[in-house]
Amino acid sequence: MNHAASIMVLLFLAITFIMSSYEKIFQWSETMVWLRGYFEKTFLKNYVPQAVVFLLLTELIAGVFCIAGIVQLFMNGGRIIGFYGAMVSCFSLLLMLVGQRLAKDYDGARNIVIYFIPAVLAVYWLG
Repeated sequence: MNHAASIMVLLFLAITFIMSSYEKIFQWSETMVWLRGYFEKTFLKNYVPQAVVFLLLTELIAGVFCIAGIVQLFMNGGRIIGFYGAMVSCFSLLLMLVGQRLAKDYDGARNIVIYFIPAVLAVYWLG
């Protein structure tokens, strides 16, 4: 199969963002407590719930598009849905990077690179 690498990366991104969304939804209270402390010294401190909802929506969109992109690749070899999934994944990761930099969590910001590289590869392969 000539789309095997793209499928694997889309699957990686789908699992990453669907699981992250699931955790935010079903552990909302714990997430809010942790993130309010995390952003307490930033301008986001009063906007944590709104920021999390926005991030949650981008993660859900990324995950769903990545799954749909896998289906499209299997069905007819089309790449556009997976491309959009990869692009939204990159956007979501960049949002997280900004948050981590604002919170001065430089180790966390470095760790975003682990996820960003496959997302950019997917954009390149599917674009």
